[in-house]
Amino acid sequence: MNRIALLLAGTAMLAAPGFAHADEAADAEGRVAIVVTGKADGYRPEDANAIKTPTPLVDVPQTVTVLTREQLDDQAVSQLGEALRYVPGVVLGQGEGHRDQVTLRGQNTTADFYLDGLRDDTQYYRSLYNIERVEVLKGANALLFGRGGGGGVINRVSKTPDLAGTKGAVAASVDTFGAFSVAGDLNQPLGEKLGARLNATYEEFDNHRQDFGGRFIGVNPTLAFEPDADTRIELSYNYDDDERTTDRGVPSINGAPLTGYDDTFFGSSALNVARVTAHIAQARIDHQLTDNLTFNVIGQYSHTDKYYGNLFAASAVNPATQTVTLSGYSSANVRESWIGQANLVWEGRTGGIGHTLLAGLEASSQETTGLRSDPVFSGSNVVTLAKRLTVPSAIFAAPSRSTLSKVDTWSAYVQDQIELAPFLQVVAGVRYDEFRISATDRINATSAARTDGKWSPRAGIILKPRKEMSLYASYTRSFLPQSGDQFASIDATQATLAPEQFENIEAGFKWDVNPGLAFTGAVYRLTRDNSRFNNPVTGLPELSGRTRAQGIELSLAGRILPQWQASLGYALQEGEVRSQTTAAPSGRKLAQLPHHQVSAWTRYDLTRKFGLGLGITHQSSSYTTISNAVRLPAFTRVDAAAFYTLSDRVSLQLNVENLFDADYFPSAHTDNNISTGEPLNARLTIRAKF
Repeated sequence: MNRIALLLAGTAMLAAPGFAHADEAADAEGRVAIVVTGKADGYRPEDANAIKTPTPLVDVPQTVTVLTREQLDDQAVSQLGEALRYVPGVVLGQGEGHRDQVTLRGQNTTADFYLDGLRDDTQYYRSLYNIERVEVLKGANALLFGRGGGGGVINRVSKTPDLAGTKGAVAASVDTFGAFSVAGDLNQPLGEKLGARLNATYEEFDNHRQDFGGRFIGVNPTLAFEPDADTRIELSYNYDDDERTTDRGVPSINGAPLTGYDDTFFGSSALNVARVTAHIAQARIDHQLTDNLTFNVIGQYSHTDKYYGNLFAASAVNPATQTVTLSGYSSANVRESWIGQANLVWEGRTGGIGHTLLAGLEASSQETTGLRSDPVFSGSNVVTLAKRLTVPSAIFAAPSRSTLSKVDTWSAYVQDQIELAPFLQVVAGVRYDEFRISATDRINATSAARTDGKWSPRAGIILKPRKEMSLYASYTRSFLPQSGDQFASIDATQATLAPEQFENIEAGFKWDVNPGLAFTGAVYRLTRDNSRFNNPVTGLPELSGRTRAQGIELSLAGRILPQWQASLGYALQEGEVRSQTTAAPSGRKLAQLPHHQVSAWTRYDLTRKFGLGLGITHQSSSYTTISNAVRLPAFTRVDAAAFYTLSDRVSLQLNVENLFDADYFPSAHTDNNISTGEPLNARLTIRAKF
């Protein structure tokens, strides 16, 4: 009833005159002009920073989805996972309640995340307060990004200083659970050639789950220096401090999620805590050598200190006794990473043939220390099912695992996008990675190491029947060493195993219907070799040999009419194990890969001051894990929004999540760690700019 009352109160506030959308400017007569910043028109950008070349998206032979700042603001999302639910082909994972985790084209990952094109693979939740846009590149992406990225990568593009003038924005929001956030964005020139930008936020978490809470602090100062018209230097530092309840959802019963206990916490408020402090410093130089030759050099240092503890349901509910078994562990990790990258881009012609040539070098070093402890319960860890569980007290014992791992890589890559004729382009390139990992088990005093040298090719052909239209086919390949995508440890067995390999074959079309609206479609087949699954009896990893995912993806993004914007997507996908092992017999379906996935978000401005938004996400049923023993039911969630303008500086918006209060299970980590969807929730946001 409290949520309904607040929702009605928020609607009443919208009826009052005068609040404006923060991304619009009104003249003296109240007419609103859409303000377009960067290379984007509303929900539709022209290019993607992660491509590393100034290539229009219509000429990129792979599926790319970009979530612009305007779309993120309209949806009132502040976390990366919230934004990705509107990207077809991306399925959100639970991440054990303490990290971002996604499945892209059937490939589960905790590491294929990037910040401004540089690897950001620590396991934590990523805020969007300082992000200009989010880019999702589908398919194997080793040529541009190196190891991993078998199903795709997710790149966040940071906000940077604008030397043209002073400007700023503030926003505050609160929802019906009591969660709230405040954020500020200040851009200030410090002279003709120097400028600064400061983004900061404070957020407190709450939701429908018992004992859940937490807070996030983020601060990101950035400096930009332009000594001449051809050079730009940027320095930035990002500080994240996140603390929240580690919540791993509910168990299963009879092959389906446990229902009727959506609020019940299968953990301990004292032990289920996740804390992470992250420091990321970046330096970047961009320089125009000649009219058609540019280079950039980027360096990044990151240091993350993370702890999380959790108790969780380790078994399905016993229907006869109505009991469930609890287990848990704690983990403490410190990771320090250095990455350096240099890119040279040449746009020119040799005879009648055009070229966009990319050549690059990258080197990185990463060191991770880790501790893991198991729980000791004061009583039985088998508890009786109830709306609020009686959980025995527990402590985490002395570390059962202590590891030190080090990863060093160096890479070189070259790619040329060749225009043979106005209607025909060819993309060809290759990357070489040398990957070295060494790890020490500090409890058993053992160590292991492995070095791999891998070539990752990319090839594509693009037919252009019209300038604004393309048909393409492409082949890409990527690899992932066998110690897992976090490389926290490696044992003697893993050191003998060849890396996993991903091959992506894709064909598609792209059509810029008008300068602000893009329609794209693709069909793909992604084959993964040397993949591993855990044996359900021994718990040890086994090579499954081969899995295959294939599907169709469609999207429409941009401005359909001057007052109507939309971001629509559909994915038809399937995946299965293609070889025989005890862990995953042939024919098993890939985990968390719904056959149908629909995402739709649209905003329509009914008047110059008032607009409405509507969002729909749908997923058909899918399996929680490769065991195929538990199935997540299909679900459809509807969101809505209302926008009202007061002036060119102040706006108000109301976002309603799960408008029809659907009961659903959006994600899982294991067969018995299944997240429950939030019920009806309204968020009121006030924005102001100056």
